[in-house]
Amino acid sequence: MRNIGQSVKCMMIAVVVGLMSGVASQAAARPLKVFILAGQSNMQGWFGVSTFDSMADHPKTAPILKEMRNADGTPRVCEKVWISSIGCAGDDTTEQKGKLTVGFGADRDRFGPEFPFGIYMEKLLDEPILLIKTSWGGKSLHTDFRPPSAGPYAWSDFELTQCKQRGDDLEKNKADKVKATGVYYSLMIEHVRKVLANINRIVPQYDPKQGYELAGFLWFQGWNDLCADWTYNNQMTPGGYDQYGQLLAQFIRDVRKDLSTPKMPFVIGVVGMGGVKEANKPPMLYFCQAQAAPASRPEFKGNVVAVQTAPYWDDDLAALQTRMDRLGSKMNEEAKKDPSLTPEAKDTALKKAITENFTPEELKRLKGVSHTWGIHYLGAAKIMGPIGKTFAEAIVKLQTTQRQEKQ
Repeated sequence: MRNIGQSVKCMMIAVVVGLMSGVASQAAARPLKVFILAGQSNMQGWFGVSTFDSMADHPKTAPILKEMRNADGTPRVCEKVWISSIGCAGDDTTEQKGKLTVGFGADRDRFGPEFPFGIYMEKLLDEPILLIKTSWGGKSLHTDFRPPSAGPYAWSDFELTQCKQRGDDLEKNKADKVKATGVYYSLMIEHVRKVLANINRIVPQYDPKQGYELAGFLWFQGWNDLCADWTYNNQMTPGGYDQYGQLLAQFIRDVRKDLSTPKMPFVIGVVGMGGVKEANKPPMLYFCQAQAAPASRPEFKGNVVAVQTAPYWDDDLAALQTRMDRLGSKMNEEAKKDPSLTPEAKDTALKKAITENFTPEELKRLKGVSHTWGIHYLGAAKIMGPIGKTFAEAIVKLQTTQRQEKQ
């Protein structure tokens, strides 16, 4: 009887172990989730680790900060998120790869949207994730990222007239434009394909049998088109940037076609430098409208969404930085009047002026700035943390919508 009981017990254990193994195998067999992130300098990321502390005292950003760094204050390293990134290491194609943490931004102590995006994607999905990031500063959609289906760059009468008035060599300009058109679109697609062809190079635990799923695309770009007053010569009138919206729609279609993912969720990060006030007046108003326009096309319903980033801008922080910039300019002008001043004397005078013009609390807040350019969202983690989180939530929401439509 004891032997029979032991046999039954062993059989039950074997069944349980078998079931558990089956569950584990099914979990392991789930396709690796792959997300593509592309754009220009704000996708590269000029956000400094030194600005983390500025998130601690605000109820909306303090919880995000807890996700972004460890108890000892060091940046978090994601255990389930890996990244391959090009465009941030000083040239166009040098790759940085590894587990996601700080350092995949414009330099080794900075980060971009990928950091909070990956953290929250891991939190929301709770499974292994691969990010493929392709970002290059100062690149336009009208030329550099121009999608193949848009054809060659079309020179307007306005541009031709401007070239003639400036005395440009028009034939050389046209040849240069042809050479530059679509270069970074091609680099983006080539790198994505390179990574997907050998995922183990980035994710050591990846099993080719489980496969992968291109689960979403994040586009964060715009400054060079916003400022392209020759390409978009009616910037101050409604519809002045409509061409951008048309190009972006073609970009979405071409990316999906080239990567064989006809319904891949696509998030458009609408630029918001300067905040809501700036976003509500031309030319930013019309540009943001053009950026968001593809999301309202019937063909993209339920699989493309535009995320406004202007609401995350910090008006008070920007005002403080403007005051600091003006004080610095004033002190420089005064120093020029006395050529005998040593660098040490100039530095002492500036420090004294700063303490006289800013309160200790204001100086503490200014530590939240790591890049004085407003076009880079002041390099402030307090701004980028919530933006990256919202990008992740937007893609997950699109995925949920698509699953519900299939049911």
